[in-house]
Amino acid sequence: MAKKASKTESEPLKLFYIFYNQERWDNWLKTLSESSFEADPESDEMPEGLRILDNFSEDITVSVLKVIKLHQNKRFTKEEALEKLGQIEMIVMSAAPEGDLEEVIEILQLPKLALFRSCQKYLDGGFDKEIKSLVKKGKALIESDMEAALDAAANIGASVIDGASCCSKYVKDDIESPTLFDEWLIECERMNDAMTTLKNFDETTGDED
Repeated sequence: MAKKASKTESEPLKLFYIFYNQERWDNWLKTLSESSFEADPESDEMPEGLRILDNFSEDITVSVLKVIKLHQNKRFTKEEALEKLGQIEMIVMSAAPEGDLEEVIEILQLPKLALFRSCQKYLDGGFDKEIKSLVKKGKALIESDMEAALDAAANIGASVIDGASCCSKYVKDDIESPTLFDEWLIECERMNDAMTTLKNFDETTGDED
């Protein structure tokens, strides 16, 4: 008589990952507050504050997409993934601290609108994958209908999570005044890079740093 598979053998193991939390956010804020945004006239390097801000932004994107990867790897159900994402979104999109960092954090938060909406759309399924037409639509609507433009960006982001390549060819480095939709496309490109780095994420157990 064949031995019946145990529950742990037949179901994916639930891992105890430590996801993005308030302490992590506060640590980034502290580091940012101690950094200088002044450019060194004798150096071509990015000011320390801008470099840290970029790392701060990347850390958020990667942390969010780790939740998606765990869902793709059947570690989390859709409902569990949505719950984790909601917890991170509550921290990241909370009111910016008053003072010198307020405007900086608001600049950080705006692209993340596309990140969280993209994850939601991916988990819901049925998203539009025609990236070229979505880019055209988003660029045309950003000034008149921001919500529709964000929806276009979210469809692009969901496609990126699903494996599509985007969006460097749609982002021009020489744009003097990028629109918010351009910022969302840049975030989609960041998501694309993050999904590549997370290709083998979850192959081993352990806490997420």
